[in-house]
Amino acid sequence: MERQSVLFAHLVSMFQFSAMQQLGKIKNPLTDKVERDLEAARVSIDMLDMLMERTKGNLPPDDEKLLTQVLRELRLNYVDEASKPESPPPEEKSTGQEAPQ
Repeated sequence: MERQSVLFAHLVSMFQFSAMQQLGKIKNPLTDKVERDLEAARVSIDMLDMLMERTKGNLPPDDEKLLTQVLRELRLNYVDEASKPESPPPEEKSTGQEAPQ
């Protein structure tokens, strides 16, 4: 694989990883928690879509195939997550003491 294709695959995988993390499909390595931010995921997917549009007709077939497959996977996962209800924020654990009134 030539260097440019390796770099292209790396760029695509960086956005893919970010989007999957933002969709709540994988843990955030910084917080070690699953977090969902659909707006941020949408931006990551839109960045890849823009890359696809801007490079149309200029990519080697393997690079175009990779980008097409990643976009398809991310869009399906986005639709899946967007159809789920918003998860409520985690409740704080009770200490057994009531707050003073």
